[in-house]
This record gives sequence, structure tokens and C-alpha cells, in this order.
Amino acid sequence: CARGACLVRCRRRLYDLSGFVRLHPGGEQLLRRRAGTDVSAALEGPPHRHSANARRWLEQYYVGEMEPGEEQVPPARGIAGCSRGHGCAEPAGCPGAPLCRVHRDLVDWQKPLLWQVGYLGEKYDEWVHQPVDRPIRLFHSDILESLSKTAWYVVFMVWAPVVLYLSWVSYTSLAQGNTRLFSSFTAEYSIPVHKYYFPFIFLLGMFLWSLLEYLIHRFVFHMKPPASNYYLITLHFLLHGQHHKSPFDSSRLVFPPVPASLVIGFFYGVLRLLLPEVLGLSVFVGGLCGYVIYDMMHYYLHYGSPKKGTYLYGLKAYHIKHHFEHQKSGSFGISTRFWDHPFQTLIPEETFKKED
Repeated sequence: CARGACLVRCRRRLYDLSGFVRLHPGGEQLLRRRAGTDVSAALEGPPHRHSANARRWLEQYYVGEMEPGEEQVPPARGIAGCSRGHGCAEPAGCPGAPLCRVHRDLVDWQKPLLWQVGYLGEKYDEWVHQPVDRPIRLFHSDILESLSKTAWYVVFMVWAPVVLYLSWVSYTSLAQGNTRLFSSFTAEYSIPVHKYYFPFIFLLGMFLWSLLEYLIHRFVFHMKPPASNYYLITLHFLLHGQHHKSPFDSSRLVFPPVPASLVIGFFYGVLRLLLPEVLGLSVFVGGLCGYVIYDMMHYYLHYGSPKKGTYLYGLKAYHIKHHFEHQKSGSFGISTRFWDHPFQTLIPEETFKKED
């Protein structure tokens, strides 16, 4: 598996996981160790019982059947079967493995999807939560399509300088000693805000962002649009449904800067109305930093391969469960699981009966 194809078998069916090795939530080393083996028992766990969506996902990599009496996985060359990413119509050989028939999908993948999904009606919710491994095109226009895609590093290149500059502006403004809380209500009892408070205000902004991240993800991105409303279904797919349909489309894992600037500008305006100018800016820049960290982490949780036992390893597995099994019921925190606790949306740990 270190070089070339990474073949595994599930009973008699062969799968080429070469393109999925780095993306596997259990880590690429786990798949490398299982190359050439039967993974049917591993699908049932422990340590993890794979969901119906995970089994459906596996069917996308089907490449052929083993010959009767053959015990070893054959070399990759010469295997006849379905091509990667197009699914197969043969009976599934793995327990609980649903068929993956992308060529019989409800939409035409050769055309932009954004204008098709609204017609799915009652079928949309189930369809959008059955992930596939293929890129998505949203718009007919090449210009709009390019604006809807973003490489992960663009977010850092655009917003990191803004965070640094606004942090400097906030600190130097606070250093002038003119910022006071409640000064619009009373001058006698107003509270001065010193420059030494800036790091704490900055961290407050990051903390508030983590809450906002959770609320937006749960109540906006995971709203269930009415089956009869074409426009709300289309909006849902544009905002987040596309990501759940194709969770490993690398060009759609971070928020494009153009629409992001509109949302960021809105929240800056809200803070300006609620807080004194410099104080609002200090909270805002902390929140903006939190957003940049969130986008970078989100990309890494999909495309990174963190070391087993680390915080990011657990967070990656937790987030992938959200995509494949608990899309509607839990794991709405992305950069942290903190808010899943008080809102009671934490995904429960899996348990397995001990064998006698």
C-alpha cells in the first residue's frame, strides 16, 4: 500500500483504496496495515462500527471480484470491474453494504447541481446526507464557479494580515487611554479599558466565535428546508448541503473570501452598535482570528492525518462521524467539542459487548 494501489477485500469483493488512504479518519497507517486483507470484520468493529454511509462509501472503490478458491488479494493490474467513483450494480458482498449507483443518481452530475437539487423535494434530505467521493459543480458560469471554490491557504493569506493589522490598531487605540465602558450612560461610573486588557478581550472574541460557529452550524447549516420550497432547498445546498454531499471536495472545505467578507462585515457592524468602537474592534479581531483557525482546522480534519492519540486525531474521527452517521443529531462543534456538552449534542461513545 505504500506504493501503487492499496487493495483490500470484503469477502469476495475487491476495493482499491489508494485515493482514500490519506483521508481515512482512523489514519493512513491503519489502512496500510490492512492492505491485502479481508476487512469485513473490521467494518463491524471494534473499535468502530461503520455506518451504512461508510459502507456505501466503500462501494465507490469497488474494482472486481476474487476468483473462486483465491485467498490472496491479486495485484492491481488486470483487475476488471467498475471504475473508481462510479459505483457498481453487482450485489454487495459485505454485510450491510448498500449499493452505490451514482450513475442512477437523482441528479445529472454532468450538469451544475445547484439548479437541480430544488426539484428533489422530499428526496433531498436523504440524498444530500449520502456522501459521495466526487467533485461538485454548482454554477453554469465559470466565473461564479471559480468564486465558489477556495484553496485552504487563501483563507490564511487573506485574513491573517487583517487580524494582525486590526490587532495592532486595537492595542494602540486602547493605549491612548480614551476607551471607557458605559460612558454613554454615565461619565461618573464609567470603567476605563486599559491596553493590558487587550489579550483578554481578544480571547473573549475567540470564545464568542466558538459559540457562533456552533450556532450557525447547527441552526443555519443544518436546517431542514421544506420539501415543497425549491428556493430554500437550493439555498441549503449552496450554504452547506454541497459539503455534506461531497465532504472531501478539497476546493469547498473553506469559506470563499468574497462571500465571507460580507458576513464578516455584518458581524463587525453589530459589534460596533453594541460596544464602544475600540472595544468592539478588539472583540471582533479575536472572533476573526477564531474564524481563521476554524477554517484551517476544518480543512485539516478532512485532509490531515493526525497522529493517533492526539487531540486532533479524536476531533477528526468525531467530525467524520458527523458526516457519515450523525449528520442531523450531533457533533455540531468543529474546532472544539465544548458547546456540544451544554447543548447536549455530543455523540455518545460506541460500546461493544465483550465476547465470552
